[in-house]
Amino acid sequence: MSIFETVIIAIVEGLTEFLPVSSTGHMIIAQNLLGVESTDFVKAFTFIIQFGAILSVVVLYWKRFFKLNSTPVPHGTSAMKRFLHKYDFYWKLFVAFIPAAVLGLLFSDAIDAMLERVEVVAVTLILGGVFMLFCDKIFNKGSEKTELTEKRAFMVGLFQCISMIPGVSRSMATIVGGMAQKMTRKAAAEFSFFLAVPTMFAATVYKMYKLLSGGGTAVIMDNMVTLIVGNVVAFVVALLAIKFFIAFVTKYGFKAFGWYRIIVGGIILLMLMTGHNLTIM
Repeated sequence: MSIFETVIIAIVEGLTEFLPVSSTGHMIIAQNLLGVESTDFVKAFTFIIQFGAILSVVVLYWKRFFKLNSTPVPHGTSAMKRFLHKYDFYWKLFVAFIPAAVLGLLFSDAIDAMLERVEVVAVTLILGGVFMLFCDKIFNKGSEKTELTEKRAFMVGLFQCISMIPGVSRSMATIVGGMAQKMTRKAAAEFSFFLAVPTMFAATVYKMYKLLSGGGTAVIMDNMVTLIVGNVVAFVVALLAIKFFIAFVTKYGFKAFGWYRIIVGGIILLMLMTGHNLTIM
């Protein structure tokens, strides 16, 4: 890939990874418009630059990631409960991460097979978009809460598993999962960002392992500049996208993203029907 192609793809990744619009769908369009060949390195590249996007979450919310729970616990609390209380933030992230980690390992081949189906991405983009037109009304019932319990964290983790279907969007699935647990839009979106860190990091490490175990060490070394540029661009763009998204969704909700998903899904279907040979990076 050229530096220009690297920057464009990294911008697409940074913009769409944390928005409920499906980064996969946007990668398909970007790859086709740029004419980038779908090589093993290109496929791995789109996962590796997720590290830059992950880092943006850690930097933006560093106080949450590096601050332990110092609130007092009742006298006589067991050592295990004291430990879990102290590392409460990390424990709940782990609880939410478990479902996707288990299903990802058990059904990795089936997931990879679905990832080759561009039409699946287009259809799920449209269906998810239609759902997002009404999700604010669906979940705007009763009192909203910001407190994250272990049960709520696990339920959000189950919703995240839906995003294994390409085109669903990990962000959309986890935010909807949080709202289904009566969390506010802002609290659900922020936890979606937090959960992205272990989830995307695990996916990045797995793809790196597959590439390196397949003799891709030389490919990585030959394209080190491309990887560095991609991660830096993805980091900066994701940082801006997260700030925008939190402000926008808190004030306006998800309807605009619903319409946007429908348009993108429609574009992909139109491209397929007009003979474009689309592939997923």
